[in-house]
Amino acid sequence: MDIVWLGHSCFRIRGREATVVMDPCPPTTGYNIGKPTGDIVTISHSHEAHSFLKAVAGKPTVLINAGEYEIHGAFITAISTYHDGQKGAERGKNLAFVVEMEGIKLCHLGDLGHAPSAEQVEDMLGSDVLLIPVGGGTTIDGAQAAEIVSLLDAKIVVPMHYKTDVSKEKDLDPADRFLKEMQVKAAEPQQKLSINKSNIPGETQVIMLDYRGK
Repeated sequence: MDIVWLGHSCFRIRGREATVVMDPCPPTTGYNIGKPTGDIVTISHSHEAHSFLKAVAGKPTVLINAGEYEIHGAFITAISTYHDGQKGAERGKNLAFVVEMEGIKLCHLGDLGHAPSAEQVEDMLGSDVLLIPVGGGTTIDGAQAAEIVSLLDAKIVVPMHYKTDVSKEKDLDPADRFLKEMQVKAAEPQQKLSINKSNIPGETQVIMLDYRGK
């Protein structure tokens, strides 16, 4: 499985049987994600910065509702959460997606705005890869993200939705606070993450991805 960060909260997950594009974003975010081809597109919520479907090539199956799905050999669970800490009163609902394919379990938290409940943790627990927002503003900040990492016990943690040199969302923090909370020194970002069952680390590891990866 190859994982590429296309910017903001958008990732392309490429497996042998399916390619998943998660939270496609428009150029107004500061990122140009190109025209990735996807078999499946997951949308955490309807804000354009997370639902720019016209950027995705092909004829993908689009997932916008909570539930369980089996598509192209991928098992996907969309978990209903909230975009804020007041049960959606401020910003509405958010979907977190758990994708299982090729023996790998990946969790994308979308614009999660709160600590997940015990039931939600059970669905997300033990993910091999966790894609987590860390920039604050309209979602959890670095300190909250670090607490959620400890709850979910993921093996590889990839930060997203934070301030970069091209991002145009003004109220985002850089990833530094999250890295400090995780006691991780800033590392050179990778162009992509290639993962299989044999190279999953034994302990939690934070990996920075470069949004310029294609």
